[in-house]
Amino acid sequence: MSVLLFTEPNDELSQQALTLAQSLGDVRAVAIEGPYAPSAWAKALIEAAGDDDIVGPGSERGNEVLAHAAAQLDLPFAANVTAVRGDELTRQRWGGTLLEEARIHAPRKLLTAAPFAFQASVDSTQAQVLHPELGGAVQVVEHIAPDTGGKVSLADAKVVVSGGRGVGSADGFAMLEELAALLDGAVGCSRVVTSAGWRPHTDQVGQTGTKVSPDLYIACGISGATQHIAGCKGAKKLLAINADPEATIFAHADYAVVGDLHEIVPAITAELKKVKG
Repeated sequence: MSVLLFTEPNDELSQQALTLAQSLGDVRAVAIEGPYAPSAWAKALIEAAGDDDIVGPGSERGNEVLAHAAAQLDLPFAANVTAVRGDELTRQRWGGTLLEEARIHAPRKLLTAAPFAFQASVDSTQAQVLHPELGGAVQVVEHIAPDTGGKVSLADAKVVVSGGRGVGSADGFAMLEELAALLDGAVGCSRVVTSAGWRPHTDQVGQTGTKVSPDLYIACGISGATQHIAGCKGAKKLLAINADPEATIFAHADYAVVGDLHEIVPAITAELKKVKG
């Protein structure tokens, strides 16, 4: 069996996808150059693949391009796959909080590898470069970076201090801002906070917000809904502060503090100021 691997340059997720592709058969790799146009890129992949399976990285582009390819071929597409056994596979759902066992009913497979579910392959596979005909396809013409005001971005922060309903108000985030500044971190929030208008959507961590993977995630007054956990489960360490000892967030926390965050957060800040002099 032959497999066409869609790669992105210098991308660890592509090396992980290569590991998945190698488990399915002989691999040919392709990369695409030019303006990002998912429909046109998908067409180029289909033409290059012939009747072969197609595997891509579990990145935003990998999932989008493979989804377009599946639509054009009228075939099923399985994203975020963690294992393949013939026509059966395991894949992540709900941001990785659930594993689904499924069977593909199709003459060929269209898959993306779940991020960090596979070891990055040490093999080097020379990729053929494709230059799709764009025609009238929708394409990205400009990328405008968000204005962070000189602060570290939420996605790149090594420390994230995040607040939920328990913060109480938009003004309550001032103490989280102060703590984050001392830790050279960023401030995040839960969906209920953005729904209340306390913080912009760009600060939201979760399934429908930003997925973060800091060294330390401090969850203040966050109950721990599945959608929020999907956004912060990549954190190396999670410290949860909540007045409710039965809060779901504690089941996911490495460190738990039960108490009033309006007392605990300022106390942490005061100790950090002493340490920093």
